[in-house]
Amino acid sequence: MLKYVAEFLVLLFSAVIPPLILLFYYRYRIFTAPPFFRLLLLFICGAISGFVALYLQIAFETIANWVVNWRRISYSLPGIALRQIVEIGPIEEGCKFLAVIIPTYYLQRRYKLRPSTIFLFTIAVALGFTAQENWIYLFYNTASILDRSIGTPVHALFSVPWGYALAMRLNHQRNSLLTGNSLLTAWLNSVVCHALVNTLSSAWRYLPPVQFLSYGFFPFLLWMFWRMEQLLRRVEGRPPIQLISAHTPQIRYWQMGLVGFAVMLSGNAIFGLFLLARKLSPLSWQHFLDPLVLWYTLSRLLINVNFAAIAWLIYRYLRRQAQRRYLS
Repeated sequence: MLKYVAEFLVLLFSAVIPPLILLFYYRYRIFTAPPFFRLLLLFICGAISGFVALYLQIAFETIANWVVNWRRISYSLPGIALRQIVEIGPIEEGCKFLAVIIPTYYLQRRYKLRPSTIFLFTIAVALGFTAQENWIYLFYNTASILDRSIGTPVHALFSVPWGYALAMRLNHQRNSLLTGNSLLTAWLNSVVCHALVNTLSSAWRYLPPVQFLSYGFFPFLLWMFWRMEQLLRRVEGRPPIQLISAHTPQIRYWQMGLVGFAVMLSGNAIFGLFLLARKLSPLSWQHFLDPLVLWYTLSRLLINVNFAAIAWLIYRYLRRQAQRRYLS
């Protein structure tokens, strides 16, 4: 009995602790953050919305299988993309949206919520949704603790566009970063990004050249993380970090190419380290003393760290160029 209780607690903590740590980190970064207890309530709302989304997906697939062979369609990569854009993305982003907007409207009538508070509410709900999803994956042993820990911020990255648009709308500020600014446009942006990320993460199961699409997975996540940081600066009233600063089209295209190259390098450096950690995780500590294992580990670390260092140097170069242009 104690063994089962211990295993249950390990699974629970593995599912919940990483999202809570990330929530605490973002609360610490925002100077005017609400009390942590209030964020914890939003976190719980996000977990509840995760279970609602799960049951809605089961209902959707049951009804869809009456009409077409929905499960067979989702075996191919185009079928996976269709399932993501029609079912998974809208249901999950819709449930998270409701989990944010209902308590937000209630609290907005009692308090004057800052844009940063509403933005943080979105992150809290998304991380609660992640905790619920972690629990499902770990309980049914369909993913490792390493995989789920690395994927902790992903749902927050999906949801911040509509979280930002909602914060601006409720505070009567229309200068959103997203083009064609409306709450619906931002929500659709999240659905498309959600579907694209899940489709790219499935590409590695197939043979080349389809398998090569998986190399866009981590660069795209890195770009969404950059977007999240930029939106966070905006809701706090700070200017965004500028990388593309040139006025002439030729130099702007050159800087845009450098940004894309840096994102590809750094994203796939993270991908390489993730694959290395996945390969080494089943090994015992004694295996690391083996010369072949040690050489493989050090060589892969060196390659990926070099890629990340080149991307960092490109980033610093672009930042310095932007600062010089600003000061001149």
